[in-house]
This record gives sequence, structure tokens and C-alpha cells, in this order.
Amino acid sequence: MSVLVYPESEDGNFKTVSFEVASYAREIAQNMQTTVTAVTFNNSEASELGNYGVDKVLNVKNDKLKNFNAEAYADVIKQAAEKEGAKVVVISQSANSKYLAPLLAVHLNAGYASNVVALPESTEPFTVKRTAFTNKAFNFTSMTTDVKIIGISKNAFGLKENPADAVVEEFSPTLTGEDFTVEVTNVDKARDKVTIADAEIVVSGGRGLKGPENWGILEDLADTLGAATACSKPVSDMGWRPHHEHVGQTGKPVASNLYIAIGISGAIQHLAGINASKVKVVINNDPEAPFFKAADYGVVGDAFEIVPKLNEKLKEFKAKNA
Repeated sequence: MSVLVYPESEDGNFKTVSFEVASYAREIAQNMQTTVTAVTFNNSEASELGNYGVDKVLNVKNDKLKNFNAEAYADVIKQAAEKEGAKVVVISQSANSKYLAPLLAVHLNAGYASNVVALPESTEPFTVKRTAFTNKAFNFTSMTTDVKIIGISKNAFGLKENPADAVVEEFSPTLTGEDFTVEVTNVDKARDKVTIADAEIVVSGGRGLKGPENWGILEDLADTLGAATACSKPVSDMGWRPHHEHVGQTGKPVASNLYIAIGISGAIQHLAGINASKVKVVINNDPEAPFFKAADYGVVGDAFEIVPKLNEKLKEFKAKNA
């Protein structure tokens, strides 16, 4: 028996969240006195997972699986779980994994706990702590199914190096036409920007920036910090920024280490989507803006004066500490 983990990758490179799910799986495996096995797809750096406690990697080499396909990936992971006798499967809470999880649960007749933020409270019964009500509360869920699927919230557990000698094996699952009822015909990516889903830092703007022509100060700050850019719903609705940058309850959820909100008042739908971020910084000229109640740090003032000065100081700091 082994704890199975699905570490996500893109273009053959692991995403940061992959090392977090591996770290989490290692801790569970130690508590259950077993090993960790990972399933990877067309990955040339599979052994890298050994740094985070993975003992064995089942690497699938198949050109049909170059792009994420939830149906096919679920079938592959199911076959890997059966091969390894896995009773616990650990995945992330990315958009892809949320699509994958219910399909995998059906394949394995498994229970699925999403938004898990800590190691199991107990293994008999198997009880996990999860966020609820858009991260405003927690609940404890007991899983009674033979196989359990756990979805880890981003940045909830962190990366913990626990070096192991990962043995990489080629894995050739049986796939049929039913696994490819959905076909990816084209992938168009923005190569020069950090995506919101993968970003450790997010710099977000609202109507306080007054127009799309003023977004340069936000983009300059994001470039200095190596951050992704984002926006509030009204900004995307008005066409100032593309809809894929809209964060909030009705947009993309954000669980970054640092979230900087510039000119965003802090409507409840926006706050619900960014509550999982660890540190929240707000810059707004309205001291009564609701966002200040949720912020860890707040600056009251004109963003057009504050942001350029902040960016200048950050550049000076980076230059001195390069």
C-alpha cells in the first residue's frame, strides 16, 4: 500500500503546488508507515520529486497525454492507484484538479474532501480539516470510504524538503477511445507573464485606477515583484482588463503569499475570492473602504503617488541585495 500523489506539471516542468502536495503526502505516509508514489505525465525531471519525500514515480510517456485531459488523466491515476494499492490519493486544488477530482472519485468509488488545510486529525476515522463559507470558517470531515481523495488548498501546508531516492518507472496504462472524448486542438498561452494560479505574489487593481491607461504603474510594480496582475470584477466588466485577470468569488480564487490591492474598495465577493491569501496589503484613498478591515497592512493615500514610490524603493532594495 502506498499514498498516491498527482503532481501537476506544464511543458514537462513541475508547478510549485506539486511539491506542496508531495510534502503533504510524505507526512501522511509517515503517519501510516507506508511510502509515497507519484504519477507524472511525460516528465523528464520526475526524480526531482524525491526532494519532497516521493519514493517512487510512475512516469507515463504518451503524446496523447501531453495536454491535460481530465477523463484520460483520471483513468491513468485510477490504474496507478490500483497498481499501488493506494487508499489515499493527494491532489491540489487547481482548476485542473477540481475538474479531475470528481471523475477520479467515481473511478475509485472514493470519497473526496476538497479545500483541506491540515494533516488528518486522525486516520481512524480518517478526519480532515477543511475551509468552509469562502474561507471564513473550518469544518472537520470524516471519510468512511475505502479510498480517500484529498484536495490540498494552495499554501495551506507549504513545501517541506524530505529527501528520498525516488525510483522512476515507466508506466503504460491501458487507454481507450472513451478516454479521449474531449480533444485539445490548440493551446494559446501568454509566455511572458506569471499566471494568477501559479503566482506567489498578485498585484491587483480596481476602479480607483480610473482607467486602463493608468495600468502601467501596477504592471511596473508587478514586474519588480515578479508578480501576476489581476483586477476586480467592475474593471473586467468595463473592459479595462481581460476577464481572465478577474479575481473574486465570481472570478478566479487567489491563494497567494502576498496580495496587493490597489484602488479596490473590497466588496464581499472580492474578499471571498482572496481570503486564502496569507498577507493582504491595501492601498486606497478612502479610509472607510471595507478592504481595510480584511487587510494585514493598509496605506491610505493616492495610489498614483504611493505605487511609483513603492516601486522605486523596491528596485533600490533589490539592487542592494542582488
